[in-house]
Amino acid sequence: MAEEMVTRQAVIDTMKNVYDPEIPVNVVDLGLVYGVHVDEGDVHVLMTLTAPGCGMGPMIAQQAEWAISELEGVEDVEVEMTFDPPWNPDLISEDGKKLLGID
Repeated sequence: MAEEMVTRQAVIDTMKNVYDPEIPVNVVDLGLVYGVHVDEGDVHVLMTLTAPGCGMGPMIAQQAEWAISELEGVEDVEVEMTFDPPWNPDLISEDGKKLLGID
């Protein structure tokens, strides 16, 4: 049986099921995901939070890690938090803006 290879798009799609509990928009549409790198079964995600002091940060990172690790072909997941560059509302996707009522 051939191993399935995880794709960057599969990781991004999965992260659309991860939410900041304080905001009803997923982390991808909020613009919190800065980068996804897939090297065979190893996945590295670079993401941020809406504010450096966000107490939900460890929980959001853990949720992302758990969701990604469920994908077929994933062997190792690293979710790295960064605040460089700082998040700002301009990073919210069009879908995210609609959900938040921002036009």
